[in-house]
Amino acid sequence: MSYRLLRILVAVSALFVLPGCWNSKDIQNMAYVTAVGLDYDDGNFITYIQVLNFSNVGRSENIEVGKTVPVWIGRGVGKTISESFSSIYSTSQMRVFWGHVKAIVCSENMLKRGVREAFDAVNRYRELRYNLYIYGTNEKLSDIFVQKSIFNLSPLDTLMFTPEQIYAQRSSILSVTGNRFFSEINEPGEPGMLPSLAINKEVWKEDTKDKPMLQINGAYFFQATKMAAWLSEDELAGARWTQTKLKRCLIHVPLSGKPIAAIVLNRPRYSVKVRFDKDEVKYDLKVRISGYLDELLQDIPITDLETMAEDVVRNQISDSFDNGLAKKVDVLQLEEHLYRDHPKRWHALHQTQNLSLKPGCIRNIDVKINIVNTGKYKEKQE
Repeated sequence: MSYRLLRILVAVSALFVLPGCWNSKDIQNMAYVTAVGLDYDDGNFITYIQVLNFSNVGRSENIEVGKTVPVWIGRGVGKTISESFSSIYSTSQMRVFWGHVKAIVCSENMLKRGVREAFDAVNRYRELRYNLYIYGTNEKLSDIFVQKSIFNLSPLDTLMFTPEQIYAQRSSILSVTGNRFFSEINEPGEPGMLPSLAINKEVWKEDTKDKPMLQINGAYFFQATKMAAWLSEDELAGARWTQTKLKRCLIHVPLSGKPIAAIVLNRPRYSVKVRFDKDEVKYDLKVRISGYLDELLQDIPITDLETMAEDVVRNQISDSFDNGLAKKVDVLQLEEHLYRDHPKRWHALHQTQNLSLKPGCIRNIDVKINIVNTGKYKEKQE
């Protein structure tokens, strides 16, 4: 037998002892989880998973736009998060895959109880990523997970999964990822803000049929890992100017009475200086925002519009601070700056209280708005 023939026989024999892909699974035979819901009631953890058939939501020319996309929701109950998830496996019929989860939604009961235990369990799943969007809600989690987008597109096209598309046109309370949220609630001085999801049934119709849509209607604030308060979007109108990633937000001037103009503001720059007046802590706030004129109902110089817009933003910031103070939360992130710049003073103030802010602790709110564009019309400057 020649040496060349012997090598061929050895190679062919090796093929019969290879193990092959015994553990492989066909992608169509797996249940892909896209969102997770966490609830707590009467000593039990209640978990929800949203499962989609990706053959129905994939982008292809064969998919009929407007065709209803079915959503499957699994519900589990257990004394621990792991036990609750395992109870779903027993009836799933298919292997559950967690690598496509993009959002986690927590009920108010879960937020009030505390989120550390729940998210410690969730983050131990190796398939789950750290940059998932996270929300709170007082709606039923099963109702949240069945909401479709416009044209009956899948839940993957809703605000819960793709908030950036909405923020490009209107941004007020920005979504937050899980890693960012946990870094906030675990860090002293951080307020820990979590957007709240709601179902709005009043805006959209399909022909004459009401079509509910998801909406961010406010935010939850935390003390350590437990929910401390909820404030509506209107109550947080001034807090949005502390968010440097804010892309586009509309205001009317003046703040009350008949509007004379609508101005779009974007990309605020927010800074805080901590001052001390004897034993009291004072804060100087500075906000710089650029914008453009969106609508003008009365002929008025641009410089006057800028001054009126500055008054609107200044009043909104002051009102939001008062709204937060009434519920004992720091919506303007003032204590974070105290902790960063003067940690010893922060620790001394927090030995006997959770919140050191008091009425009148904001000494000055310096707002400057620059209208850089008036659209296709030229407006007078003075």
